[in-house]
Amino acid sequence: MKKLIVCGALAAFALGTQAASAAEFYIVRDASTKKCTVVDTKPTTTTTTVVGDGVYKTKTEAESAVKTTKVCTEQ
Repeated sequence: MKKLIVCGALAAFALGTQAASAAEFYIVRDASTKKCTVVDTKPTTTTTTVVGDGVYKTKTEAESAVKTTKVCTEQ
């Protein structure tokens, strides 16, 4: 019984770690304001467009990419 509980706890930990590391960040540009922002879900509206290289693994990586993405630096 103890082995079953330990195995279950390890499996839950492994799945939780995998889900946390599967975070995705996107750079989106608002069509009306022309401003870029970093979001953690892929936009489903037509008022924003995904720009940059698509999916980023960390928020810091996406924020750094905003500074070098051409459509985000043009005003």
